[in-house]
Order: sequence, then C-alpha cells, then structure tokens
Amino acid sequence: MRSIVMPQTDLDIVARETLRLIGPDPQNWVPDRDDVDHNVVVVGGGQSGSAFAFALRRAGIGKVSVIDAAPDNARAGVWRTSARMHKLRTPKNLPGPELGLPGLSFQAWYEARHGAAAYDALDRIPRLDWAAYLDWYRKLVGVPVRYSTRLVRIEPAGDHLRLHLEKGGVTRVETTRKLILASGFAGSGGAFVPDVVTQNVPKSGYAHTSERIDFEALRGKSIAVLGSAASAFDAAAVALEAGAREVHLFARRDNLASLPVIRIRGYPGAYDNYGSLPDAVRWHQAIRFRRAGSTPPPDAISRAVEFPNFHLHLASPWTAAGDLGRRFVATTPQGKVAFDFAIAGTGYTVDLTAQPELRDFAGEILRWGDRFTPPDDEQDESLAAYPYLGSGHEYLEREPGRAPHLKNIHAFNPAAFVSFGLPIGDVPSFKRDIPAIVARISRDLFLADLASHEERINGSIAEDFAAELYAAAVWRSPHTVAAE
Repeated sequence: MRSIVMPQTDLDIVARETLRLIGPDPQNWVPDRDDVDHNVVVVGGGQSGSAFAFALRRAGIGKVSVIDAAPDNARAGVWRTSARMHKLRTPKNLPGPELGLPGLSFQAWYEARHGAAAYDALDRIPRLDWAAYLDWYRKLVGVPVRYSTRLVRIEPAGDHLRLHLEKGGVTRVETTRKLILASGFAGSGGAFVPDVVTQNVPKSGYAHTSERIDFEALRGKSIAVLGSAASAFDAAAVALEAGAREVHLFARRDNLASLPVIRIRGYPGAYDNYGSLPDAVRWHQAIRFRRAGSTPPPDAISRAVEFPNFHLHLASPWTAAGDLGRRFVATTPQGKVAFDFAIAGTGYTVDLTAQPELRDFAGEILRWGDRFTPPDDEQDESLAAYPYLGSGHEYLEREPGRAPHLKNIHAFNPAAFVSFGLPIGDVPSFKRDIPAIVARISRDLFLADLASHEERINGSIAEDFAAELYAAAVWRSPHTVAAE
C-alpha cells in the first residue's frame, strides 16, 4: 500500500462551501486574564486533537493551543508509525472528525478522489488513506500544531494550570485554564511488557508494538510475538512479509478471542447514555470485555496464517525466558521455543503514577477502586486503577477540596474506558465524547467568569428603531380624536 498524493479537487471547493454555509466562527467570548496564556491546551495533535481544536473554535472558545511531542506531522499519531494494519478496525461509516458536517467526512474525501462506487466497495477504511484524509482535514479546517513540544509537568496554580513544556531540550512554562489529554495510550500509562521479558531479555532483543521496529533487520530471523490481539497479529504479518524465517505467536488463552463485546452495546440508547449507567453496570461491562478478550479482525489473522512459517501457540504464556548463546529461549507450558527477537503485542497499562506530567498529584485522582467495590467474582486490580471520571471526562478528587485543579484536566484517552465503555480516542468515541467535553469546558469557563458575563449581558443596548417608525399606525379611538 502506498500513500496517496492529494491533488486539488472539487472536494476542496465543496468542503469550503460547507464551512461557509455554517457561517463564520463565533468570536472568542472568553475574557482574557493577564496571568493566563491559553484558554485550552490540547495534548496530542492527531485525529483527536485536530477535532477538538475545530470543535472548540466553533464553540467560540479562542486561545486554544495544540501540542505534540512528535517532530512533525509524518511522525505524529499512529497511522504512519506504529499502526501496521492494512485497514482500520472500525466500520467505515462511523461519524468522525467531521463532527456532523458531511462535506468534511472521510466518505466525501474518498468519493471525490475515487468515486462513490469505490467507496461502496470498501469494507473498512485503508489505513494510509485515513492518514491522508486527516492531513487534508487538518489543513482544511486550519488546525496549527506545535510539534516537538512535550508536556513534562502540570503544576496547579490557583484557578489555572502551569504547564512545563520541553522543546529542543529547553523547558518553558505556559499557563492554561483547561487541559485536554488526547495523546492516546502515551497519556494514560503507556505500553505494557511482561516482567518475564523485561527481566530476562535485553532491550536490544525485544520491542513493544507501539515502538518503531526495523522489520527489514529481522529478515531471516526467528521472531517470537507475545499476545493474540490485533497488534500482535499485525506485527507477526509484517515480520513475515519482511522475510522473517519463522514467526511464533504465543497466546495465553486456549483459543483466540472472537466475541466482540463492545459492538453489542453500540446502538444509540446504550452508546449515548453509557456514562449515566450505574457504576455496577459499567463495571460489569468492563469485566465482561476483559474476560472475553480483545478480538483480532479476521483479516489480520488471515494475513499471518497464510504463511506456512507462521506458528500459533495456544495456552502458551511465557513462564520463563533466558539466553541461548546469541539467541534466546522462551519456556511455556507447551515446551520451549528459541528465537532471535521478541515483539510484545501485550497491550497497554493504565497507571496514572507512571505519567510524569501527573506525578505530582496522581494520588489525589479518584479511581474506580476508590469509588466502587465490586462483588467478589468481579474483582480486578487493573480496572480498579482506572480514573473515575466526571461527565465531561474531567478528573475528580479522592478527597473533595484537596485538589480542585483536577476538574480542569479532561482525559480523552484509554484511561476513560471503564467510565465510558469505549476505547476513548478511537473514532467510535468522537460523536458522543468530543461534544460532551467541549460543552463542559464551555460551561466551566462561562461560570468561572460569570460576573463579567453578567455585566456583558446586562449592559446597555442600543435600540433597533425609534417609536417614530410605527407612530403613524397606532390606532386611536374615534372618541379620543373627537375629544381632541
């Protein structure tokens, strides 16, 4: 697959007409504060950050800044870096960054380049086409991203936040009233690699699927892949396509997860109201998903198993690992397997204390384990570590009054899963959660400056017209006229 070079097409005219028809962006209504640089800072310049910037602007909220640690657009997000699938996992017709404007949708973009019949023929969206669409969307709606800018610390400062930002090895401090964490798994705890790997295999001998991997360097080698979800199968397939001698994929379960638990609750009633469900219901759904497992798409499995040198090991968690001369050996309940390099497709962890920017106050954040005690047969320490979020995805305090700044930090990343029932940050979460977060930010900013807004809405108003405009038409009784 190759990336598409986007020519100027009629779509650009149609999309700009869409923007014209919704009218100009509202003026920024948020009063300036002398000690605050930004009203909102969005961490993450990928699909989520771009959509937030556009949505905030349409809500009349100005002074919004989007930052990304990646050096440039080509290396931001996952679509041209660690994502290795041919096609997105989600249905092609889900509402996305267009936020209800059809002229800005992927379908409009794709049909303008390839025709309606070509779109109809798609089962899911090709990954590199999605990346090209996002480039076009970001440019069209005008979302500037400050690249090479990393958030390293959040410091509470009264009614706003001091952000310690690093760029080019230099740290500077900027202030903001609101912060949206939209940097994916990197903003909620990071990659998970089992101890059996990290403690027994040198870092040169393994990588997580979230990392850049030089698959060409694996040509002719024996590769071990841990995990059986989508990213594990994707990595196995790319290694085989690059000429690996053999690939062994190790699954903990005795069969591959095939029950799409999340999909069954995707109808509008459950989707729109999920955050209002009782805690016990949301917890049970999270437990059900964890026990069913994350399902790899059938085409991801087929992509790997079409190679005769692909070997699937079921019921084979690693129990030990060690050196074998210049190679390594993994021990499983089914026996031992030697390998040259390991790839961990073992998912991610939610650990707020592992986030350097949150470390100063991570212990103040309310977690599900603080709020809800599940029945004995639904205990899960990993899920208990997820933050218990408010309706606008804001962090809440474990002890009311101790950390009031938490309400100004909104988590639009996988840490919101237990609270909102979806992989937050993926396309399925856009339609519901981006408007909800923007609405909460708008409300909070408005009420925080209520005195200023009261003065504004109670201010003097010039009349649209004088009484002379209708004076001649005012009816007067004939008796009144006679009396005069």
